[in-house]
Amino acid sequence: MSSQPHAQRQRLTAQTLERMRDGIRKRSEAIGRDHERRFADVGRMVARNRQERGMSQQELAILCGTTQSAIARLERGGRPPKLDTLMRIADALDAELLLEMRLRDATTE
Repeated sequence: MSSQPHAQRQRLTAQTLERMRDGIRKRSEAIGRDHERRFADVGRMVARNRQERGMSQQELAILCGTTQSAIARLERGGRPPKLDTLMRIADALDAELLLEMRLRDATTE
């Protein structure tokens, strides 16, 4: 009899995992549809901060150890920026890079 509650726990765990996978899949699809806007937002932030520092794309690229064309692509939002690249850019601009991850409220899913 003790195996039945254990089996039920395993089934519930599997159901929970599948529900979570489905939620992740749906959010990934939504992010995929929205990715261009998000990358463009990051690019605009980089460009604005670079300009406020009176720096050219070439100067920023040299400080970050990359190329001017890579900075231009990032500022256009053409490619997803890598976290380490954003960290180097923030350092070069003497800026603080803030990254936040918050758990969603389970009742809103």
